[in-house]
Amino acid sequence: MKKSEELLKRKELNVPRGPFNTVLNFVDHASGSTMVDVDGNEYIDFAGAIGTLNVGHCPPRVVEALKNQVEKYIHPCFHVMMYEPYVQLAEKLNEITPGDHHKKTFFLNSGAEAVENAVKIARKYTGRKAIISFERGFHGRTLLAMSLTSKVKPYKFEFGPFAPETYKMPYPYYYREDRNVEETDKAILKKFEDFFLGEVPPEEIAAIIFEPVQGEGGFVIPSKTFVNGLREICDKYNILLIADEIQTGFGRTGKMFAMEHFEVVPDLMTMSKSIAAGLPISAVTGRSEIMDAPAPGEIGGTYGGSPLGCVAALEVISMIEEEGLLTRANQIGERITETFLKWRDQYEFVGDVRGIGAMCALEIVKDKVTKTPDPDRAKKIIALCNQNGVAIMGAGLYSNVIRILSPLVISDEQLIKGLHVIEEQLNKINEMVSS
Repeated sequence: MKKSEELLKRKELNVPRGPFNTVLNFVDHASGSTMVDVDGNEYIDFAGAIGTLNVGHCPPRVVEALKNQVEKYIHPCFHVMMYEPYVQLAEKLNEITPGDHHKKTFFLNSGAEAVENAVKIARKYTGRKAIISFERGFHGRTLLAMSLTSKVKPYKFEFGPFAPETYKMPYPYYYREDRNVEETDKAILKKFEDFFLGEVPPEEIAAIIFEPVQGEGGFVIPSKTFVNGLREICDKYNILLIADEIQTGFGRTGKMFAMEHFEVVPDLMTMSKSIAAGLPISAVTGRSEIMDAPAPGEIGGTYGGSPLGCVAALEVISMIEEEGLLTRANQIGERITETFLKWRDQYEFVGDVRGIGAMCALEIVKDKVTKTPDPDRAKKIIALCNQNGVAIMGAGLYSNVIRILSPLVISDEQLIKGLHVIEEQLNKINEMVSS
């Protein structure tokens, strides 16, 4: 029996079925853009721990920083005795996040926790309770974050009741609209005025939270006009705008943060995933007067802003800045998009190609005319890729999107090899359809 098979049996006996697994093997070691399982099989990583590894697996600079920190102290808890890396990382995020206003930052453990605390801060500052999120948005699996999320299965089914005073609005999905981009944006933005008249008055809305590029929703990218329209609505009614940059942050889209593409400054921003090369840490950064609304003790947590996470994050940001990883993200994205567009012309079941920087996706459909989502075919392609040495994942409300979140340190050779493996699986699927 292979070691992975033995471990899988032990896992099934001791771990609940709830946590999903993409590749049904166990990693032994990983470096850069590759993983090796316990049976010696090598994988090119196109999933990047769901967008957590923009600087790759075990980057030497981060590993060295962690070793140095472990020898000093591991976790005195910031609420008991403070430590400099926490302040250093706050200073850095205040500096590099969009906007030249005075900002403040505090740290937590996960993306969902950052979202929940951003909402707490928004409510405390505004004195309002209602929060608006969007169709297909994903903000986490804890109660409030799950309430803001817009996909029933697997995230919300039979987990209610959900948090009150949360509402959802449409979000542009141009591939599936009968109207052009301009008409779509205008129609959706107009719905806000109808919503304020028919559902909740703007005086009771604390914040609008959105992903500048929807991640789990299928890498759906809005127009600059739409994002600016959200900013204008918020300014008009004194509503806070929260940008959820948990998946889009730290170079994934070819800029440090996706909001830079739209030239819009949010009031609050949530960050996690690639902030620290896999260490569990998240952040909320925002205007100082908003961030100071909670009194001492009203926000925080025992493990929030761990020293290990802080030193790792500082090294990650230095790597992105010093090693040209923003430029590299755009180069990766150009190569992937060029290949994807070729596949769209070649295969009837490749319906749409979307990408911004190195955040790229294929939408799989039954045919280009009806655009009917084909989740079964997408799952088959993903499974075949995972069986043939490329770790890759799906996404989308209809579970019919194949997304790529490869580390930004991936070599051209690895990238081309990984894309070739995907193409081989597309050919297999195409032959099945033709036969």
